[in-house]
Amino acid sequence: MELLHELFPRAALIAVLVNPNTPDLEAQTRELDAAAKAIGLQTFIVKAGGEADFDAAFAQIIEKHADALIVAADPFFTSRREQIVRLAARSAVPAMYEFREYAAAGGLMSYGTSLVDGYRRAGVYAARILKGAKPADLPVQQPTKFELVINLKAAKALGLGIPEAFLLRADEVIE
Repeated sequence: MELLHELFPRAALIAVLVNPNTPDLEAQTRELDAAAKAIGLQTFIVKAGGEADFDAAFAQIIEKHADALIVAADPFFTSRREQIVRLAARSAVPAMYEFREYAAAGGLMSYGTSLVDGYRRAGVYAARILKGAKPADLPVQQPTKFELVINLKAAKALGLGIPEAFLLRADEVIE
């Protein structure tokens, strides 16, 4: 939320696209709302639980004149990232996503854990188990690698200039 606010300081109303079928929906929305309020932003929730819901969700985002969009982390959304990125571009709403794969698909920016690093860690755990380690004896691990990715082509299409200082903080800039 802070990165979005830093990049778009005039943004006041942030749409948050969530999947109503996700088990931790309440926690996700509560955390995002608290983060927004802490920096003086207002959020509204837009739900899409099926592929047919996306058009209506983006129509609501346009109707409410959202200044920006955050797409909540959800496997359903990740599997449909190209559709979501296309709809955000068509709606001309700056959007932020959790995984770099969205930015690689044409989304404006992402900040979150590295899926590749997560898969690598899972592979290491699987190898340890296959070599005889007991799963109950293995420590629970939290993600440690977070990455900020900016897509300059998407920024240009939205008519946005990304400050040089912001670009320097990015782990990857897609041109």
